[in-house]
Amino acid sequence: MTDPSPLTPGSALARLTAALGADAKRKGPPPVERWNPAYCGEIDMRIAADGTWHYMGTPINRPALVKLFATVLRKDPERHVLVTPVERVGISVDDAPFLAVEMAVDGEGDSRQIAFRTNVDDLVQVGPDRPLRFGQDAHGGIKPYVRVRGDLWARVTRSLALDLIALAEEKDFEGEATFGVSAGGAFFPIAPVSALGAS
Repeated sequence: MTDPSPLTPGSALARLTAALGADAKRKGPPPVERWNPAYCGEIDMRIAADGTWHYMGTPINRPALVKLFATVLRKDPERHVLVTPVERVGISVDDAPFLAVEMAVDGEGDSRQIAFRTNVDDLVQVGPDRPLRFGQDAHGGIKPYVRVRGDLWARVTRSLALDLIALAEEKDFEGEATFGVSAGGAFFPIAPVSALGAS
């Protein structure tokens, strides 16, 4: 049995692909922050917590197609949207839209550099413009994220999260002893030391 193609003529994704036209072939990401077409409602697309993109309940198994649509993903105040010059449609995202699947570390302390590769091959250098943030999972564990662009974030995979947290150190942050990670000339707090001691 053949899976339904997301690019069936007339489908929402086929329309989006056609609308991208030459922009789909450009070098570098399209200027989605400058595009402001009319909102055309939701489409049945979901990015699962494991980074898998689904269309009409079926995983999209074509990496090139996922990467194409990832380039036109944007986070508006109300929702995640796919944007072309002529159409803007809402999609659902279970957690973060991307996963950080590879990490490179160079140096130590304040001069440390950390870079990530995402599951759609974005390369992200951690720093003030591409910060780390740390949330909690359902069991109280630490979930790190890195900003990819705009308000789009990648969740650091569990195996990399352990390596990242192993780089953490205690520093004075805003007048309080805080556990966090230094990278790209900035310090990214995980939690106050007092909160960690209480757990």
